[in-house]
Amino acid sequence: MTNPNTAQTPEAFAAPASETVVRLTRRDLPVHCPVPNASLWNAHPRVYIPVEENGGQARCIYCSTLYVLDDV
Repeated sequence: MTNPNTAQTPEAFAAPASETVVRLTRRDLPVHCPVPNASLWNAHPRVYIPVEENGGQARCIYCSTLYVLDDV
């Protein structure tokens, strides 16, 4: 029997897991995630974030952190 209080709906998976937004300038490029000051407990493999190739913003494929280039 499924507990209705813990059942997941398709809408629950539509939103990104993280609402973290990192604002960048061109001086910060290239940028990678996790950022150097990230806690060890939530670390994941380092990936470079292609903000310039994606219109000035891109999400990390692991943690869904949004990286936004302010001076596009």
